[in-house]
Amino acid sequence: MHAGGIVRVETVAVSSPWTIAVAAIWLAWLLYWSVGALGNKRAARVDSLGGMLVYRVPLVLAVILLFMGPPGAGVVWLWLRFLPPSAAWHWLGLALLLPGLGFACWARVTLGRNWSATVQLKQDHELVVAGPYRWVRHPIYTGILLGLLGTALVFGQWRGLLVLALAAVAFWFKLRHEEAWMRERFGSRYVDYMRTTRALIPGLL
Repeated sequence: MHAGGIVRVETVAVSSPWTIAVAAIWLAWLLYWSVGALGNKRAARVDSLGGMLVYRVPLVLAVILLFMGPPGAGVVWLWLRFLPPSAAWHWLGLALLLPGLGFACWARVTLGRNWSATVQLKQDHELVVAGPYRWVRHPIYTGILLGLLGTALVFGQWRGLLVLALAAVAFWFKLRHEEAWMRERFGSRYVDYMRTTRALIPGLL
């Protein structure tokens, strides 16, 4: 804050190579994610609109907040920095972003045609416990959250942490909903899987 009580917002320049790198990585991931949706199994059971809104609205808000332009009145604090500008933080952020999204892609490949963007049960739905599913029950969410953490470190602004929090809340609601359906579909097999494998962080959560 300088004389006159006006808060100075330290933004990451749109033309910053760090910002360009982050945007390019996310766009490449989204392209792969969209193309990978082709050829999935038909849905046998689909979530209701109300159920989808519970986790989709926070995710949409997170995406808008992460990539929107300069702030308007009332939310300027979100563009204040919680980290000092430093190449070290930028490199650390990229070091989390890349393996995070890579982990999510590995999980997507392992899940194969059983994947869906919403809570669904597919025709001939399979219980996948191989690859990254040996370590966590929802490795796609783990990878995306790690990528968002890395993005927040690159940007260094409070909005990045809010985006991470919004995504974490959305994924937590979604995974609880998914797991209720998986217990109905697979019974004791899935219950045993839940006992031996954490949801998002191996050995912790």
